[in-house]
Amino acid sequence: MKSIAELDEIRRKTLEQISLRSNENGLRVIVGMATCGIAAGARPVMKAFMEEINKRKLQNITVSMTGCIGACRLEPIVDIIDSEGNKTTYVKMTAEKAERVVLEHIVNGKVCSELTIGAEESKK
Repeated sequence: MKSIAELDEIRRKTLEQISLRSNENGLRVIVGMATCGIAAGARPVMKAFMEEINKRKLQNITVSMTGCIGACRLEPIVDIIDSEGNKTTYVKMTAEKAERVVLEHIVNGKVCSELTIGAEESKK
């Protein structure tokens, strides 16, 4: 059996996770979690975003998932949408890249240009 203190801690952690997924007013992190994204490693990417955001106690950030984005060869794909609606699409993401995006893009406001869909498409 769990003590009241243990249950309170579980409740607190759960509410933090819910707030990461439900805030609509600030920055949004959307991870493509269709079959192709999951097969390419989207779950660890989403987990890394949530852990980094929690670790840094960042506020007004929604972390959510979406279905097929339509560019399977570029999965895992993550869209970062700021409060003005500007979207940056990151491709071929990993957990390590997600940590970098949190630090550089979300915390410091500097887009990691070489990880974006534009940089990937210009390689052709």
